[in-house]
Amino acid sequence: MLDSDLIRRAQQGDRQAVVQVLKQLEVAMYRTAYYLLNNEQDALDATQEALLKVYKHLPTYKGDAMIHTWAQRIVTNVCMDMFRKRKKVVLMREDFWREDVKAVREVEGGAMMTDLKQAISRLPETQQTAVVLRYIQEYNYQEIAEAMGMPINTVKSHLFRARKQLKQWLAAYKEGGATTHGS
Repeated sequence: MLDSDLIRRAQQGDRQAVVQVLKQLEVAMYRTAYYLLNNEQDALDATQEALLKVYKHLPTYKGDAMIHTWAQRIVTNVCMDMFRKRKKVVLMREDFWREDVKAVREVEGGAMMTDLKQAISRLPETQQTAVVLRYIQEYNYQEIAEAMGMPINTVKSHLFRARKQLKQWLAAYKEGGATTHGS
């Protein structure tokens, strides 16, 4: 957690404080970008662009939201811009869930992981982003709302629809079976 004194010094131009702030934000920002974009190079590009925006706008950061949440909003917006530019379906790598211990404990079996990641990648951008921030980054509703720039009830709605859709796509597992390749 970043303390307010460090943030204040960074806002005033203390180069060492700026570097510390950016270093402490970088990992979580990269993680979000990676899960949203599913491509290491794209995630690195998005993280770099988002860090530059954080650096540029740090002097005007007002502290209305926690700095981590503010930074997540920036990286999420950068990723959404990249989605819009690509306008194509993003397929997730095979090892997507295997890299994240939190996710691994929630799903069992390679086939289930593969189908779950494919199902998440099929969600609309806003639902996919909300799912990543909630279940990968473990943000609460308020933090997600701030990061995505939308009301809490809208976030809850996106998560509700995403869970409902994922449940429908993955229902076959309750019955012992098939994959999510159909709608």
